[in-house]
Amino acid sequence: MKKQHDFTQGSILKQLIAFSGPIMLTNLLQTSYQIVDSLWVGNLLGANALGAVSLSGTIIFTVLSFVIGLNNAALTILSQQKGKDNLDGLKRYLNAFVVLMTIIAAVLGFIGYLFAEQFLRLLGTPESMMAEAITYLRINFLGILFLFGYNFISTVLRSLGDSKTPLRFVTIAVILNIVLDPLFISGFNWGVDGAAYATILSQAVAFLYGIIYILTKKLAPFSSPKLPSWREVRLILNLGIPSGLQMAVISAGSAAIMSVVTAFGGSVVAGFSAAQRLDSLVMLPAHALSTAVNSMAGQNIGVRNWKRVSQIAKYGVLYNFLVMTVIGILIIFFAEFSMKLFIQEEEAVAFGTRYLQIIALCYPFLGINFILNGIVRAAGAMYQVLVLNLISFWILRYPLSALFANLFGDIGIAVGMGTSFLVSSIFAFLYFRFGKWRRKELFT
Repeated sequence: MKKQHDFTQGSILKQLIAFSGPIMLTNLLQTSYQIVDSLWVGNLLGANALGAVSLSGTIIFTVLSFVIGLNNAALTILSQQKGKDNLDGLKRYLNAFVVLMTIIAAVLGFIGYLFAEQFLRLLGTPESMMAEAITYLRINFLGILFLFGYNFISTVLRSLGDSKTPLRFVTIAVILNIVLDPLFISGFNWGVDGAAYATILSQAVAFLYGIIYILTKKLAPFSSPKLPSWREVRLILNLGIPSGLQMAVISAGSAAIMSVVTAFGGSVVAGFSAAQRLDSLVMLPAHALSTAVNSMAGQNIGVRNWKRVSQIAKYGVLYNFLVMTVIGILIIFFAEFSMKLFIQEEEAVAFGTRYLQIIALCYPFLGINFILNGIVRAAGAMYQVLVLNLISFWILRYPLSALFANLFGDIGIAVGMGTSFLVSSIFAFLYFRFGKWRRKELFT
């Protein structure tokens, strides 16, 4: 079996940098699906089509968030089993996750396909975007199993300390997507539908290759699927349900904010959509560090090494703050240039530029939330992180965005969101410092 990292010993800072780097690159490549789609759709089909793709993407993430939450639960459970050096436990929980995730992904895919139009209307999707948004959304739901299949494989490998191998799978998918997007959108004249077909076909190939590669190289102790025990299912659901709800809260909060945006018309929707694409790139380091500290802390929590867990949190926060501050400064200076990579409409570019220049100042504080919540999640304190996310999105971010939008117009959206980043980071720190998450015992 390929050598994997043992995070219970060695230099924490070196491990954090080495382990998070490939995760960051993998996330960058994954994000490039949407970036490539947006570039082709925005430039070939216009701002209206770009808005349709963005609105559909918001719903996809919302409806499928429970499966993403299961991935977070998998990272926690499997990393703790790795820290305990429990091979039998790894095999049993891997099997349980495979069975449950397959069932849940199929159910969510069916629901998403069936109710695509209703979801889009809840967002207040403009009628001019509705037809394209519906078909784009439904096609993506057809590929849900492929999307989360190879994401789950990546999660498994990261829990074992291997963040490099997932790069292989994602690289294949991205290269295919780059080739197929212009062919399907323009060459076959499929329009927005072509972008969706290119994405799910690329993900399908990456998923199948990932399965074959891992089984051939024996990188993880997968076995033939069988019905898991109730004990395994219960622990997975105890962590997976609140973890999935965390993602649902985040996604639904994003959708709610989009409903504030749509009230200002097509230009603001297009500008906000393009700005969100850049946001997804900007937050990659924080996301990667959150995943890294989750796995690193999980292994150490498995052997109850709390001093090392605290050191992982400290280095994670400091490293995040430095990286996100530098990125925020760059965004302030290059906001307009970045916006014009996606759209050319003057009003949309102007709004997106102002939005980015305001929100960039608050990126480091949002990153603190990611790091500290990642540490707490590694202990299995999923309900506690769920509460923190409820506070962040529904008590702070959405209400403040709506309030400031009413007070200051469209630019108030950025002011409200930025303020919420700062305040929610204070809540995350207070719980990390004084909460009882260290008392969690998953395997009793």
